[in-house]
Amino acid sequence: MVYISSWQEYQEAAEALYEKSPTTTRYCVKWRQSADGAGKLVLKITDNTTCLKFKTHSSVYLNRFDALNLSLMQKMQNRRPTQASIAPSPAPVPTTLPQTPADAPAGQPSTPTPSGPASGGVKKKKPKKKK
Repeated sequence: MVYISSWQEYQEAAEALYEKSPTTTRYCVKWRQSADGAGKLVLKITDNTTCLKFKTHSSVYLNRFDALNLSLMQKMQNRRPTQASIAPSPAPVPTTLPQTPADAPAGQPSTPTPSGPASGGVKKKKPKKKK
């Protein structure tokens, strides 16, 4: 695990590593606060065979760090959906209740009634203290 000193080189290598093996690549961000008030940003990306690391004490890299995160997140979200996520979901249940008696359907009362569980919980009894 050798630290890469050039940001441009690290960013290109990190994106290439993710594109090479997207299912096994892990990306880790660490912020370490030091006693003198300055912090250290450590980035690590690995696919279990190759490990790339970058560290800096400079705040100049924060915008570049945001750009790298955005780029990697966009690549991570472009995966094809699995069969489980394609399954149709049940039709949504409307959650709005009639506001006035004129808006209420003919067979329903004009005052809204709660349809779910009560919002309050049951108070648990405190255990008795043993003597």
